[in-house]
Amino acid sequence: MSWFLLVISGFLETAWAVALERSQGFTKPVPSAVFAVAIVLSMLGLGLALREIPVGTGYAVWVGIGAVGTALIGMIWLGEPANIARIVCLVLIVAGVVGLKVFH
Repeated sequence: MSWFLLVISGFLETAWAVALERSQGFTKPVPSAVFAVAIVLSMLGLGLALREIPVGTGYAVWVGIGAVGTALIGMIWLGEPANIARIVCLVLIVAGVVGLKVFH
């Protein structure tokens, strides 16, 4: 259950990061509200997951999921550059996250 919570919390990190950008400095109410709800739920899930997962592993996995998810959304939907070097770097992050899970 802890790993499930951690993964969901990582996806919520992606949601709050994108909502933060879309809020345009908290001037747009809907993305600002999405940001607030997503960050609270993300932190709550991370905190609960860390009851059973070591903090170094849990935090690294949470950040990795959030970073990869945010970068992919940026490249796919927000027009950020998508080149082979960026994709290779994202694959390396995913490999690190998987490695942390496997060697937990």
